[in-house]
Amino acid sequence: MAKQLYYEDVEIGSEVTALKKIATTRMLVQYAGASGDFNPLHYEDDFARNLGVGRPIVHGLLKRAWLVNLMTDWIGEKGRLKKLSCRYRGMDYPRKMKTFDEPLDGDTWWCKGNVTRKYLEGEECLVECEIWVENGNKEKTTSGSAVVALPSKVK
Repeated sequence: MAKQLYYEDVEIGSEVTALKKIATTRMLVQYAGASGDFNPLHYEDDFARNLGVGRPIVHGLLKRAWLVNLMTDWIGEKGRLKKLSCRYRGMDYPRKMKTFDEPLDGDTWWCKGNVTRKYLEGEECLVECEIWVENGNKEKTTSGSAVVALPSKVK
C-alpha cells in the first residue's frame, strides 16, 4: 500500500497511481473457486470457442476487483472507498501457463485513473475519479468511476 493520501494532496487532473495486473488461466480457476463463478467461458477452450469468443475470457468481476484494489491502494489506510462502478467494454484473454508458477508471455493490464472532481460534503473530503483497465494495446476494456473519502491535513 502507498503512503497515506490526503485531500490536500490531490488536484483535478491528478493521476491515480497505476497498478499492474497479469491474469493467467490458473488465476481464473482460482477466482472461479473463490467467487463461485464456474461459467466454463472462463476456463474451457472448446466452450469459449463454441460461443464465438475464441478462447476463455477474464471474469468481469475480477477486473472490477482490480479497480477496487487500484483505489484502495491509492487512498491509503485512512481513506475510504465510498462508491465504485464499472462497465465491461471489451474482452480480455488470460495468459496460458508456461510452468506451474510461470505464465507465458502475453497481455499485461494496467489499472489507471485520474481525479475528475473534489469537493466537501458535510464533514467529508470527497474525490471523484475516472478509472479503467487498459490492455496491452492501450485499449480501455473496463471503464468506470469511483468516489473516495480522504482524510484532511487541516481537520
